[in-house]
Amino acid sequence: MTTLDIAHESREAAPAGAAPRAKPSLVGLTRPQLMDALKDFGLPEKHLRMRAGQIWNGIYNRGLTRFDGMTTLSKELRDKLGQGFDISRLDIVTEQKSIDGTRKWLLRLPSAVPGVPGPEIETVYIPEEGRGTLCVSSQVGCTLTCTFCHTGTQKLVRNLTAGEIVGQILIARDALGEWPDGGRNSEDRLITNIVMMGMGEPLYNFENVRDALEVVSDGEGLSLSKRRITLSTSGVVPMIEKAGEEIGCMLAISLHAVNDETRNKLVPLNKKYPIKELLDACRNYPGVSNARRITFEYVMLKGVNDSIEDAKELVRLLKGIPAKINLIPFNPWPGSPYECSDWAQIEKFADFVNRAGYASPVRTPRGRDIMAACGQLKSETVKKRASERFRDARAEA
Repeated sequence: MTTLDIAHESREAAPAGAAPRAKPSLVGLTRPQLMDALKDFGLPEKHLRMRAGQIWNGIYNRGLTRFDGMTTLSKELRDKLGQGFDISRLDIVTEQKSIDGTRKWLLRLPSAVPGVPGPEIETVYIPEEGRGTLCVSSQVGCTLTCTFCHTGTQKLVRNLTAGEIVGQILIARDALGEWPDGGRNSEDRLITNIVMMGMGEPLYNFENVRDALEVVSDGEGLSLSKRRITLSTSGVVPMIEKAGEEIGCMLAISLHAVNDETRNKLVPLNKKYPIKELLDACRNYPGVSNARRITFEYVMLKGVNDSIEDAKELVRLLKGIPAKINLIPFNPWPGSPYECSDWAQIEKFADFVNRAGYASPVRTPRGRDIMAACGQLKSETVKKRASERFRDARAEA
């Protein structure tokens, strides 16, 4: 059975020449930012807090995409807001579903140039027993060129806005019917966890990621606890403490090697921020404790980082850091230069780390048949001059 047989596209492609949004979006604005936008729009200052709360409830509690449904607002105000602001969704280009239930969306962002398609990103939902995790992107492409990661082969196009980050969650909730009108409530949710582990390095888009996660964790909207939100970084050391102070979610580190020589090859950022500096930043991460452990991600690469000597050194390196270790069987992608470690070797590695006192679950590969597994995300968007994009769009028309 081919991938095309296994994975199905449940939506038609969005129009190739989608026009840029003519109105500013309110999605992704923090509460203070939303109040500022409404103030600049001319709403009376004495009503700002109430109006912002009503709009917030409509977007994040009820999942509305039009102001028409916000019946706590007068019809005159709804019409006025509809003329001035946008609360619609990102465009879904394709939606795929794996044989294991994993779902992946290719989303098109607004275009900056009329007649030219906007850039694209991928978002993945992973259902598991008792939980559901949404893997969210923070950038189109990536600057880090990690050699085991498919996203690293796509050059950075641009950062996502806070609204585009939050928008991925709204689309997933739409697809899963997870709004009150869909028959679900906060005690019966399918998306229980958010991981900033999609395309891009979140700490290179700090302000937008911070603002988006403030919206996501707000108790009167999407209402996900910060202990159920994990930000994964390849090791942008100067930003780690700031992330703990200003975001305060769970932290994951893409470690993948136990010495600088190997990590320099796998994660080139290590040449700038070597392992010792990275682990010192982890020891000083605000709020780290046995109840708020740091997750260290470790992709298992055959003959590269999977020996028992590597396991011993990993345990030595992490001594004193409240930590758990996610062992990730390598997920191949076209042209990838590595092989996944043999399963017997993964089990030996995991057993040693477990006996040393660290929780070290082996992550079950999910969504491989639709290229939705860890390290496989990539869109076809490339950074081009506006004139090139316009010419290409006309040629495809």
